Amino acid sequence: MTLLSVQTTGLAWTIALFLLVLVCVHAAKLIVSRFFFKKQPPPPAEKEAEPVYYLVERKKKRPKKQYTEPKEITFK
Repeated sequence: MTLLSVQTTGLAWTIALFLLVLVCVHAAKLIVSRFFFKKQPPPPAEKEAEPVYYLVERKKKRPKKQYTEPKEITFK
């Protein structure tokens, strides 16, 4: 039974160490992000440019007055 007890103790220490490292890593990431990656204030907004409008002419359609006969296609 001592072998099973030693294995259980080792498993418990392994899980405890994993959780400790996990907490330390997340704490370090939080500290670094809070102090080193501060958001910069946005630069002062300059006067906005007025929108540009383009004049577009529509293509003029000429109505066809006469229709031609349909072409006949022959295959060889």
